[in-house]
Amino acid sequence: MTVQSSQGRPRRTAPSGGATRSGWRTARMLVALLLCVLSVSSLASCAPEDRSWADKPQTIAGGGATGVYYGYGQQYAAALATRLGVRFTAQQTNGSVDNLERIGSGRAVLGFAQGDAVADAVAGTGAFEEAIPIVAVARLYDEYVHIVVRDGSDVHDLRDLAGRRVSLGARGSGVELVARRVLAAADVDAAAISNPELGLEGSIAALRKGEIDAFFWVGGLPTPGIATLAAGTPIRLLSIPPAVVEAVNAAHAGAYRQADFPIGGYGIDSSTVTMTVPNYLIARADAPEALIHDATAVLFDERATIARVAPAAALLDRRQAIFTDPIPLHTGAARYYRETHD
Repeated sequence: MTVQSSQGRPRRTAPSGGATRSGWRTARMLVALLLCVLSVSSLASCAPEDRSWADKPQTIAGGGATGVYYGYGQQYAAALATRLGVRFTAQQTNGSVDNLERIGSGRAVLGFAQGDAVADAVAGTGAFEEAIPIVAVARLYDEYVHIVVRDGSDVHDLRDLAGRRVSLGARGSGVELVARRVLAAADVDAAAISNPELGLEGSIAALRKGEIDAFFWVGGLPTPGIATLAAGTPIRLLSIPPAVVEAVNAAHAGAYRQADFPIGGYGIDSSTVTMTVPNYLIARADAPEALIHDATAVLFDERATIARVAPAAALLDRRQAIFTDPIPLHTGAARYYRETHD
């Protein structure tokens, strides 16, 4: 500060020592606090994600060899292995129920499952004695309920299945779950059907040989095994009337919707009505966040490559993928969707 001297000339004086020390202390504290904050932030941003999961093989629960799940799973596993540098393999399974049980028990980290089987799994009902700890990665596509007969068969509607040899799907599969619900809604007694409990591959072989009259299947379009069957053995698809779809929905929380098979599919020129159920990619609830985040990114980044072998992969839509009711998204998947939000 400046004051007047006794001679009238200005002279400079220093501020009080106490004020100086106090000001310096305050400045040092602020600088130290800022450095601390920057240091903590730097450490947090530079800390490597836990990748201990990358040191061991990872498994995807797929499906039967001739179904959509298994082909999708194989291509997805190959893409994951290439992109993440981790060994991924796809397992052949009996389908949705089997997949959910494998994920719940820790035998698989990822897997495919129908929305209706997922709803039963989280509620601990139907085929599941207790709730299974699962979460979703993505809603993938809608699956169509197929009821396949030979083109020259005298089976024309659901009621004609009574007393016949009909495969309702492998025991414990999502196909069996749907088949029994459809028959019940159509007032067809499943006990009056001779059911060999075949998976898709076995059902196709049995129908081709004339050992069964029909079989149920639930899968994306086109299902490779059925397309191969239709190329050598003319087939028809039975319709599931809207009233039956409504009855199934009324009993099972609206998990299904009415749909039409595209005319020309499987070489069939007539219109066929059926019902669909959403299909999800599921993960263990305790799967590492980094693993699921990166797996979600690969699912979308490589969908065109995967779709060359598994056409259903082309139906993946980021805007629809987050709708996975009745289960939440895994935190790793949710982080991916936030990062890529338009």
